[in-house]
Amino acid sequence: MAKASRITAIKGMNDILPPASARWEWLEDVVRRAMAAHAFRNLRTPIMEHTQLFTRGLGEVTDVVEKEMYSFEDRPDQHGQADHLSLRPENTAGVVRAVAEHNLLYDGGKRLYYMGPMFRRERPQRGRYRQFHQIGAEALGFGGPEVDAELILLAVHLWAQLGIQNWRLELNCLGQPDERRAHRAALIEYFEVHADQLDEDARRRLHSNPLRILDTKNPAMQALVDGAPRLLDHLGEASRAHFGAVQAALEAAGVAYRINPRLVRGLDYYNLTVFEFITDSLGAQGTICGGGRYDYLIEQIGGKPAPAVGWAMGVERVLELLAEEGVQVPEPVPDAYAVIPDAAQVPAALRCLQALRAQGVAVQMHAGGEAGLGSMKSQFKKADASGARFALVFGADEVAAGEVTVKALRDGAGAQQRQALTDPAAWADRLKSPA
Repeated sequence: MAKASRITAIKGMNDILPPASARWEWLEDVVRRAMAAHAFRNLRTPIMEHTQLFTRGLGEVTDVVEKEMYSFEDRPDQHGQADHLSLRPENTAGVVRAVAEHNLLYDGGKRLYYMGPMFRRERPQRGRYRQFHQIGAEALGFGGPEVDAELILLAVHLWAQLGIQNWRLELNCLGQPDERRAHRAALIEYFEVHADQLDEDARRRLHSNPLRILDTKNPAMQALVDGAPRLLDHLGEASRAHFGAVQAALEAAGVAYRINPRLVRGLDYYNLTVFEFITDSLGAQGTICGGGRYDYLIEQIGGKPAPAVGWAMGVERVLELLAEEGVQVPEPVPDAYAVIPDAAQVPAALRCLQALRAQGVAVQMHAGGEAGLGSMKSQFKKADASGARFALVFGADEVAAGEVTVKALRDGAGAQQRQALTDPAAWADRLKSPA
C-alpha cells in the first residue's frame, strides 16, 4: 500500500505547542485577573457569523471586507436558500450582535471582554497570521469620556501586570458623522488637486474611503498626507469637549500620550476617541492594541441605539513583545514526580497520587513502555528533568510498610523521609511549590 501523504497545517494557521502554550495560558490568566479587577465579564461568541454583519458593521470598502475575509455560501436549506457566512475577522461586531440580539442592555450598560481566534486571509508575516488571536474589552451603553479613559487605563494596567514597558499611546478624535462628512469633502478636494501624487491604492480609495489614505504606508506620499486637511480642525464644540475630557483623565492618571491626527483605525464604525498602543520592538507590526468609540454600530446592525467603546489587542504580538523585552514567563512544573520501580506498586501509587492531587499538589507519574517502567536511574533522570522539587518513591519495601519515600530534588537535594500512604492530606502541603 502506498504511503499516505503528510497533511500539514494551513499556511498562516499555526499549532501552539508546549512549552509555548504555557505562555498563552499565563497571559490569559493575567488578563482574567485584570478584567475581574475592572468588573468586566466574559462573553463568548461564535467564530462564524452572517457575512452581512461585517459588511454592514465594518464597512464594505474596508480592506478587511474587500480583501481579507474568509467568506462562503452555506449549503442550501430545504427551500433552496443558502446563507452567506464568514469566519470572524474581528469580534467587536460579534459582541454588538450578541448584545443586541439578547437585549443585554435592558438594565443598563455592560462591561464585557472576550478572548479567541480571528481569521483574515492576508500574507503571513511576523506577528500577523491568517488565524490570529485577540483579547478585547468592550463597554456598551456608556457615553461619557470617562469610560473612554477607563478602557485605556485598563490596557495600561495590563501592560504593568504583564511587565511590558516599551509602549506609547497615540490618540485622535474622529468626531461625529457630520464632522467626518465635512472633513471627507475637504480631503477629496485636497487629494483631487494633487491626484498626480496619489498611488494606485489612494486613487482607488479617493471617493469611497478617503480617510484611509491618511493611513498610507507609502513613503512617497508622506509629505502629501502631512499637508492634508486635519479632522481635528473640523470638530464641533461637543466633540472637542469629549476629547479634552479624555485627555484630562489620562493626565490625572499620569499616563503619557501623543495626539496623532493621522490615526484613523481601519474600520468604519469608529467615532470620537480612537487610540493605539504602539511599540518600537516589533518592527513594522508595532500596534499591539487599538480601539475607540463606536456609538452607532449597535443601531447599524439593527439594535436599539446605544453608545459603546472598546479595544482589541493582538495576542501573538504581545507574546512576541514579552520575549523581546525579556519578561520571564513562569513555566508550569510539577511539585512532585512519582518514581515507581515495579508495576506491582502502581495501584498503591495511583491511590496516593489522586489523594495528593485532590489537595492541590501537581504530580507527574512515571510511565513506561512495552519494556516496562525502566530502571530507578532512568526514572530519577526524568524526575530531575521534569523540574519537580520532590520525587515520590513507591518502592516495594515502602509500599509494604504503608509508606512512600519523599526525596528532595532541589532545595536540600538528597534529603528524604517516609510518609504514610494512609493519610496523604497530612503531608501534601509540604510538597507544594512556593506561590
